[in-house]
Amino acid sequence: MAQLEAALLPAVVKVNEYLSNYILVFLLIGVGLWYTIKTRFVQVRCFGEGMKKTFGSLSLRGGRQEQGMSSFQALATAIAAQVGTGNIVGASGAILTGGPGAIFWMWIIAFFGMATIYAEATLAIKTRRADSDGSYRGGPVYYITTAFQGGFGRFLAGFFAVAIILALGFMGCMVQSNSIGSTFNTAFGVPSWIVGAVLVVICGIIFLGGVQRLASVTEKVVPIMAAIFLLGGLVVLIARARYIPATFGMIFQYAFQPQAIIGGGFGYAIKTAISQGAKRGLFSNEAGMGSTPHAHAQANVTDPHDQGVVAMIGVFMDTFVVLTLNALVVISTLYTADGPLAACGAAAASTTLGKANLAQTAFGVVFGETAGAMFVAVCLFFFAFSTILSWNLFGKINVIYLFGKGSAKIYAALALVFIFLGTLMSNDLVWELTDMFNNLMVIPNALALFALTGTVVSSTHMSGKK
Repeated sequence: MAQLEAALLPAVVKVNEYLSNYILVFLLIGVGLWYTIKTRFVQVRCFGEGMKKTFGSLSLRGGRQEQGMSSFQALATAIAAQVGTGNIVGASGAILTGGPGAIFWMWIIAFFGMATIYAEATLAIKTRRADSDGSYRGGPVYYITTAFQGGFGRFLAGFFAVAIILALGFMGCMVQSNSIGSTFNTAFGVPSWIVGAVLVVICGIIFLGGVQRLASVTEKVVPIMAAIFLLGGLVVLIARARYIPATFGMIFQYAFQPQAIIGGGFGYAIKTAISQGAKRGLFSNEAGMGSTPHAHAQANVTDPHDQGVVAMIGVFMDTFVVLTLNALVVISTLYTADGPLAACGAAAASTTLGKANLAQTAFGVVFGETAGAMFVAVCLFFFAFSTILSWNLFGKINVIYLFGKGSAKIYAALALVFIFLGTLMSNDLVWELTDMFNNLMVIPNALALFALTGTVVSSTHMSGKK
């Protein structure tokens, strides 16, 4: 296993460098900017509408739906996918490698990503299919084949389906279980393989329950887990209140002067900061990646615009609330004047602390080393566990698209194997493989989003006239 990892890691890293530095940034910002202009800044204009539709009649007991999910259940399933290790481990990795300024570029990606995910959710509703049992199947494979007819469309859809099955259904779930295993081992001394075995049992039970059981779990777990993490983060920020101005100062300073902390020339440093922000931002909020449309396609709504504005709130909550809170905790405790990484370059920081334990160390500054590690481990368990559930559903929809309903049980069994293996493998290779397939998913999804601009814009404008 160690020899295989040593051989694969350099090659995967090189592919990711090319994709994230030269393709991913331009596609993500390009699609987001395009839809921001075409929808007349829908993320600003319809933000209040989205908040009202999301929280106006909030309930943690949406009840069993005759088909699909309630709008909030669909959003909770999408947020379960978005709010995972990307918010804790991913944000920490971005700060370690790209410096505090990487968070600024995450914000930029997320702002434009709100317009992108509006388009994705709108198209998911418009192109979804209803099965004989009343359930819905929707996602990029269906709007890709709507955008591109014939063999080219089938090729792009097949490419996307394979990429998402590998990225989320298999490799992505390994990232989540890997993070759970490593943090539980640090906090409680529990062997990672035991954590993996417990995860397999719990996930297996929920997988067998289908969409309805998944919706029932996510609508309860997501609000509770977010509230616990936000409360803990606010306690830390209150204790470190005098460092908050310096924390924001570093985010903005190192966004435009990254060489001061990353080292090297300005060109190299700014490319590293932006690419880390884009790469980790994608993994965190998933806007433009094509994953969350699978959840939004399940929503029982008649107007695609309605789920589009709800989807925007998912990106806002993920990046501007949860991820930002974690970033502020990390920077205000570790990078400010009395922190262990004060004035420490990103390369030096990465040899001192890893992305897996950076958040635990940060919370430990206020809570104490043991309590901080335990708090993050528990939060990460719920974050990553809920992400595994959603990602398994997304992969399953694409497995059925490629191979039919009979393949679903085989896929579920393989997914459980990968979940267990994730707790045994090294952190770096798992993350790099997931990044690679995440990056590859963006390409066919972005092409379809550009091609279907008219469809999205017509839905947006018609809703605005009501």
